[in-house]
Amino acid sequence: MHDHRPHPRTRPRLLRPGRSVLAALATALLASACAVGPDYVRPELPVQQRFVRATAAAPVPMPAADAGFWHRFDDPVLDRLVEEALLANHDLRIALARYDRANALLRGAGFDRFPTVTAQATASDARASAGQMPGATRAERDVRSSEAGIVASWELDLFGRVRRGVEASRADTAASAADLAAAQVAIVGEVANGYLGLRGLQERLRVARANADNQRETLRLVDARFDAGRGTAFDTSRARAQLETTLARLPALEAEIATTMHRLAVLTGRTPDALVALLEAPTGLPTVPARPASGTPGELLRRRPDVIAAEQRLHAATARIGVATADLFPRFTLGGLLGSHALEGSSLFERDSETRLVALGIDWSFLDVGRVRARIAAADADAAGELARYEQAVLRALEDTENALVRSSRAREEDAHLQRAAADSAHAAELARIRFEAGAADLFEVLDAERTQLQAQDAFAAARTRSATSAVALYRAMAGGWPSRLPQRPQPRQ
Repeated sequence: MHDHRPHPRTRPRLLRPGRSVLAALATALLASACAVGPDYVRPELPVQQRFVRATAAAPVPMPAADAGFWHRFDDPVLDRLVEEALLANHDLRIALARYDRANALLRGAGFDRFPTVTAQATASDARASAGQMPGATRAERDVRSSEAGIVASWELDLFGRVRRGVEASRADTAASAADLAAAQVAIVGEVANGYLGLRGLQERLRVARANADNQRETLRLVDARFDAGRGTAFDTSRARAQLETTLARLPALEAEIATTMHRLAVLTGRTPDALVALLEAPTGLPTVPARPASGTPGELLRRRPDVIAAEQRLHAATARIGVATADLFPRFTLGGLLGSHALEGSSLFERDSETRLVALGIDWSFLDVGRVRARIAAADADAAGELARYEQAVLRALEDTENALVRSSRAREEDAHLQRAAADSAHAAELARIRFEAGAADLFEVLDAERTQLQAQDAFAAARTRSATSAVALYRAMAGGWPSRLPQRPQPRQ
């Protein structure tokens, strides 16, 4: 990158008109200034009027997607985990740092619209050799000099190079802000899914242990009948095999519960063991909240942070076409120097030691137009790629929402069926044990009923978990402005 600020001593390609002429020229040029390159216009995309999987009408008012959905589960532990994750999650802190960086670059780009003013001072003491100054005395060959001054330079943004650069930086900052919001949506969803999954696993573990207790009782009855001479070793082996199969389910569930606790702790910015005491006591799955109002696809696209980020990057890429195009035109730089120069430092700032310079610099790379047009073509290609990414983000947002809508409704239906199946299988297992104790049924009926009971109750617990997590997925797909809390910034280094 070239520095186009004029130097007070070396001024190549600088015009030095009078100050009145220079001021008039600058005023005329600024009045006729324009920004080259395309102006950004939001692309018009064909979007359906309503979601295919949305319910036609709701019998009760639906909550807004913008609401903090985790509060609707009415679980204080979940509320606490989400709040801690929003404050301390490291992925969110990384996203916040990227936003802060983009904001700082935007402030820096904004200063390019104003003159750059610097101060400088120099004091020198030099001696020329006798050969350089023949006939001069030693004192005459000593040369001292002092100078001080203020240098100002200002690029006259006639063709919008600076303005387009600021526009691109502003769009980059907006994209980083949307990235932070998208990260918040993802982290809150992951915390909620992890917590609900944990409670579901704990419920499945409770079911397995309860069924193991029932099967121990069945084995005890079979052993008693065998000792009384009314049973066989075959019955005892079958009952023990079923009990061991059920007991084998416990270690895997316990391991999955432990790893889920570790994951939740890390999501909240803690060490893996930090939440074991808080989460190890089972509390059951919370009630699944009502489904949010889906709204229209257009409303969804206006609030989805990933779509907003993609659109802002398209805006930035469009503005950078203007930055590249501006290099086809001359670049004007207005510079000035106000200072003082004297042979002795004590004489600085005296009446006859003042120096000044006003200059208009022109830099036009018209002979390098091939490289300029290559940069323009590259900027055009970047914008085309960002347009494709934006269109892809829109389609994925619509797909995500349609999938979440259908999964949410089907998960609730599955939940209702499996709830009835679990209740009926438990009743059937109880009847089978009663019949077996009365001698009206053989052991096979009991073992089959107990196996069916375990499968149905485990499936119901898993379905309840899926129903809860599908509600989270639906809120994530329709995410609005609910994750409004920023993570904590690190303390500045001393």
